[in-house]
Amino acid sequence: MALESIERSGVTHFPAHYSGPTLGEVGEHRAIEEIVTVAPSTRNGDDAAVLSHASPNSRAVATTDMLIEGRHFRVDWSTPEEIGQKAIVQNFADVEAMGARPIAALLAVSAPPHTPLSFIRGIAAGIAQRVGEYSAELVGGDLTSGDDLVLSVTAIGSLGGSRPALTLDRARPGQQVVAHGRLGWSAAGLALLTRFGRDGVPEDLSALVDAHCAPHLNPGRGVIARATGATSMTDNSDGLIADVGTIARLSGVGVDLDAAALAPDELLVRAGRLLDADPWEWVLAGGEDHALLCTTAGAPPSGFRPLGRVVRGGRDHDVTVDGAAPAYGHGWVSF
Repeated sequence: MALESIERSGVTHFPAHYSGPTLGEVGEHRAIEEIVTVAPSTRNGDDAAVLSHASPNSRAVATTDMLIEGRHFRVDWSTPEEIGQKAIVQNFADVEAMGARPIAALLAVSAPPHTPLSFIRGIAAGIAQRVGEYSAELVGGDLTSGDDLVLSVTAIGSLGGSRPALTLDRARPGQQVVAHGRLGWSAAGLALLTRFGRDGVPEDLSALVDAHCAPHLNPGRGVIARATGATSMTDNSDGLIADVGTIARLSGVGVDLDAAALAPDELLVRAGRLLDADPWEWVLAGGEDHALLCTTAGAPPSGFRPLGRVVRGGRDHDVTVDGAAPAYGHGWVSF
């Protein structure tokens, strides 16, 4: 979330409708049983997950990311199912951005003892939904007591075939920059939540809130892009200019984006009008949409659309829009 950080202070207060026993009352083993019941796996071993041996000419891909209550989500804004979905998408998007196929996830949770068991079950249900969309599984994890609600997901993927992984340093002048997924919706949703809270957002703008609380990525697009000749790829997590700029810097090139291809859609324009905000800031600097951004020498892969082109480096800016410095170039940083 590049525009503003979610803030929370004090003890986590869960919505009243998550009633029933708490983690402190049922204990660790009962809570783990609840997670496994909701998100079962045939590969979850006694002490560690047992994964199938990778097929010949393939490599394993692994990544990890954390969500901290009050920084990455709020329990009065997001349902536990949405929190679980978000945790998977932000990790599986990183696997997809390498051109790999997600196959498994591990979940570690630190939660206060007063956390309702039903809330943890909801997180597991959201995770089960998202991993199921990828034909992947939640294969294990850890649960411990802590002062704050923290989720850490480790995603494991498989990179098949002999083509190179889609690293950030292989963009070349003359290639296209293409994208799969929406840009700016998550940041607009955060801005709406910050102003109105979950219940106060106008119904006609609720899709923007959904994009922030539970982002979605069509499974398999990273694999398709790699199979059809993409060279570099990342996901839009820190902001479009920031993430495309990383590809540009590491590849030693520049990127010129097409303003017409980036123009805020009708929903973003309406939200900007309501909030007296510039929707271009959400598009260029918002982040957390987890749209896939890649470079390719050929036609855009299926499901991708052109955003601009790779040019020779040496300009004052790594990334330009219609040849000029972007109006917004900042992005999300943790410190």
